[in-house]
Amino acid sequence: SDDASTQPTLRSMKGLKGNEIAIDGIIYDISEFVHPGGEVVKFFGGNDVTVQYKMIHPYHTGKHLEKMKEVGKVVDYVPEYKFDTPFERDIKNEVFKIVRRGREFGTNGYFFRAFCYIAFFFFMQYTFATSTTFFTYSNWWESGIATAVAFGVAQAFIGLNVQHDANHGAVSKKPWVNDLFGFGTDLIGSCKWNWMAQHWTHHAYTNHDEKDPDSFSSEPMFAFNDYPLGHPKRKWWHRFQGVYFLFMLGLYWLSTVMNPQVLDLRQRGAQYVGIQMENDFIVKRRKYAILLRAIYISLNFISPAINNGFSLATFGIIMLMGMSESFTLSILFSLSHNFVDSDRDPMADFKKTGERVCWFKSQVETSSTYGGAVSGWLTGGLNFQVEHHLFPRMSSAWYPYIAPKIREVCKKHGVNYAYYPWIHQNLISTFTYMHRAGTGANWELKPLSGAN
Repeated sequence: SDDASTQPTLRSMKGLKGNEIAIDGIIYDISEFVHPGGEVVKFFGGNDVTVQYKMIHPYHTGKHLEKMKEVGKVVDYVPEYKFDTPFERDIKNEVFKIVRRGREFGTNGYFFRAFCYIAFFFFMQYTFATSTTFFTYSNWWESGIATAVAFGVAQAFIGLNVQHDANHGAVSKKPWVNDLFGFGTDLIGSCKWNWMAQHWTHHAYTNHDEKDPDSFSSEPMFAFNDYPLGHPKRKWWHRFQGVYFLFMLGLYWLSTVMNPQVLDLRQRGAQYVGIQMENDFIVKRRKYAILLRAIYISLNFISPAINNGFSLATFGIIMLMGMSESFTLSILFSLSHNFVDSDRDPMADFKKTGERVCWFKSQVETSSTYGGAVSGWLTGGLNFQVEHHLFPRMSSAWYPYIAPKIREVCKKHGVNYAYYPWIHQNLISTFTYMHRAGTGANWELKPLSGAN
């Protein structure tokens, strides 16, 4: 018989070590693996990363996994998604004709826009931190109100156009460039590593009612999920969320800056759905996350208060800055997957029949796209949510070029592609959806129409 030491280790998903990842039920030791995309792979140590791996590496085949050290198998791995479907192959075949392998990163146009946004940010950061004219209105552009709004928008531009591409590994094939640009997250009051924990999980399981942290991160204040009538997560005040959810989004900045999760880098949304965040890579970065947050608070809370007085009025100006950032960021993010006729339960067939769901199809039918190239220049391509969710490691600069072909392939395969020519149309659809989700209108019986 074979020597016991050569037999594969059989373990449960929870038994994965911090230096191990699981893909398709196979456990790999990554402690000595030199990843071409940098050390970011170690960020996910201790987790099943099947979906994350396949969404970030659209070109890879099974041969690429042979580069890692296989050390065992997971006994409780249950795949929910299927890959390499005819729809996926057709999408990739057409898109890769437009964007050749190795050219999917930032273009000259992207870098020009990014550096413009970065210059605008640092100018406004210096202005806000050193201003002594918060309450001087002889020149309106020097007032605290004007400075706060401009700085808030400048931060939002960093969030949309710089850090987002970077933390998807889409700015450059050089890992250090992505890492550098990725710290834009910390420059605007958030945390690079917590953002990645939640956002990559969201991408892998978009609108999954048990695994997408974005789908329930706002609960219980308001609900993005359209829960059935009588569901315990449905609250009476959700009936009014179509009116107040926009105001609540304005507090996004304050809740992010004051979030204690920066202390341990255990992003609670990702942790809630089972992501482990106790590996050495994360633990070693906690001190840097705390330092960056302390710098942000010093520049944007303490310094303005010293220069303009510790008063409620000064705090109001600081909050105006934060709300300007919040509204710009969160409104655009909320449009992406919360609209009329979005697929709010992409795993429905899997729950009923056990038949795995095409991951590419679910990404299309849970996302929306609005506008065109100009909107993309302003939002970092976040208006192209369908394209972004299909190819998250592709620079947003390419989305206007691949969008028409993706719509064509979706039509061919009978996949629902939500497109709004103008942003206000997507916004109206989002408000309508939030109202219906809050009131339960989609679940109410309509006997005269025959719907149920």
